Amino acid sequence: MTGAATPGGEPPELNTHVPHSARVWNYLLGGKDNYPPDREAGEMILKMFPDFARIARLQRRFLIRAVRFLVAEAGIRQFLDIGTGLPTQDNTHEVAQRLAPESRVVYVDNDPLVLVHARALLTSTPERATDYLEADVREPERILERAADTLDLDRPVGLMMLGILGQISDDDDPRGILDRLLSRLAPGSYLALSDGVDTNPALNQAVAAYNARSANTYHLRSPERIAGFFAGLELVEPGVVATSRWRPEPADIGGPSPEDEAALCGVARKA
Repeated sequence: MTGAATPGGEPPELNTHVPHSARVWNYLLGGKDNYPPDREAGEMILKMFPDFARIARLQRRFLIRAVRFLVAEAGIRQFLDIGTGLPTQDNTHEVAQRLAPESRVVYVDNDPLVLVHARALLTSTPERATDYLEADVREPERILERAADTLDLDRPVGLMMLGILGQISDDDDPRGILDRLLSRLAPGSYLALSDGVDTNPALNQAVAAYNARSANTYHLRSPERIAGFFAGLELVEPGVVATSRWRPEPADIGGPSPEDEAALCGVARKA
């Protein structure tokens, strides 16, 4: 498995004494791959913003719908999923390969615990492939170079960026990182992106409290900033909307609440 150990061959080292975003997210989704500091951070967020677990579930549902669209309607058979997080139900490769068994998926994350659990993802047959890279989104050229071992970058790719640019500070130029990734992808590729917005005071306070104690920080941005990530691409209808409102299916319709607007998403095509 690509990235199964550090360069020296040692197993990845886990820091379980401070919360980590992938493990906190896992807790909010009802998973078990987390530690007491992650659960404490998750409970603090829920106390300050009770609907945060709903936002996490809505993002997962958006991922499912976006992958279904990309496979069934856009004809995409390759996916680069950056900021994968811990495996849960209906991961990108599971959704894609149910519809098109030949789909190839590369996951990217830099959390050692995700790396440990990624072995469960790497089940492949000659007609399909799933791989995992240990890498940081701030190194887009390195990601693309290694992803090219599994994906044909001369053919369209579905780039999945769910909740990951929010983990990049403005000093690290999230827009520039995204542009560098997209510049290497073939015309006809798609971007599926979602991230949190700064329009809800309670969420702003919860994220600030989380950032004060976490190993990594999250950066909420304005709706205009989120929409700006799609500049130069052809947005798919209905455009940049709340995650609950992007092509909802019957199982997704449960009455949108104001909190649903705390995260926006969209899918767009590179011409």
